[in-house]
Amino acid sequence: MARETILVADDDRVVVEFLSLWLEAEGFSVARAADGMQAIMMVRRAPPAAILLDLVMPGGTGFDVLTRLHSNAAMKGVPVIAMSAGVDPDLPGKALQAGAAAFLYKPLKQQELLVTIRGVLAKRGGPSHENV
Repeated sequence: MARETILVADDDRVVVEFLSLWLEAEGFSVARAADGMQAIMMVRRAPPAAILLDLVMPGGTGFDVLTRLHSNAAMKGVPVIAMSAGVDPDLPGKALQAGAAAFLYKPLKQQELLVTIRGVLAKRGGPSHENV
């Protein structure tokens, strides 16, 4: 069975590397984007199973990316898990209202991340790596 791809879009290389290691160890393929525009281009070329999207990045904020994804019929079905180190208590609600399927505060916890990804993938009807 083909491994599902998770796109990690974050301008912090350390975060991207940690998330990539965690996800690959759980059987996912990982694509990486360093900014919002790169994330949009990658989704257009090959839509991933889900996106982990930092809300504060150069080249388009996570909110800009969510808007672009949801305005394109071919891309709006890709579930997005928004993430941020911001402390704004309204941020999760704003992200969900903008179209994110879930929101996580950084620093991310590995188990919470994996449970969230599995839940998002299960809701869209695809494999969720339940055996992991």
